Amino acid sequence: MQFPEELIEEAKKRIAGFDVEGFVLGQGDESGEIMIVGEAPGENEAVKGEPFIGRAGDELDKQLNYIGLERKDVYITSAVRSRPYKWVKTTKKGSGGQRKANRKPNQKEILAHAPLLDYQIEKMDPEVIIALGGVAYERLMGRKDKISERVGKVIRTPIMRLDREKEKYVETEKDYLIIPLYHPAAVFYNPKIREDIYASLDEMKNNLNL
Repeated sequence: MQFPEELIEEAKKRIAGFDVEGFVLGQGDESGEIMIVGEAPGENEAVKGEPFIGRAGDELDKQLNYIGLERKDVYITSAVRSRPYKWVKTTKKGSGGQRKANRKPNQKEILAHAPLLDYQIEKMDPEVIIALGGVAYERLMGRKDKISERVGKVIRTPIMRLDREKEKYVETEKDYLIIPLYHPAAVFYNPKIREDIYASLDEMKNNLNL
């Protein structure tokens, strides 16, 4: 997807000073019907400039395949385009006692990249937007629902976009089909939700007739 250069430069300028690295715009079928919105790039994504690679990417591919889709059938992006990180202690040799670990993006970081996501959604005009995890869901919906109570549900609703003049989120005039799902990496930290993940995928598949 082609972006206005000034939009990219503005996003990079707004994110300057935060503990972030890399810049990943998105990838996939921008003329398709399904957009996937994640949280933010991880370490591998920040290095290679591609969304959802490594373990989380493999898990996402498995889930897409389960509902009869492939990566080439969807467009993948995220609420934040740069990897948010924090320094943590490590005993690994040659590390100097510290390493960068992924962290949840804060609201200022999400707002800094909001115009990029707004642009992608407006240009692609997807029929369905899948929100992977609470950060993506909150960015799109403007509220903090309990994600475990919403996964797999198909919600027809306006979504939030940033009014750049007023620096606040407002609702779109158009309704979209929003489907919250667990972030693919969630199963690594809580294997017990795997059954819930596939139940939500079944519900989504039935509701969309995939």
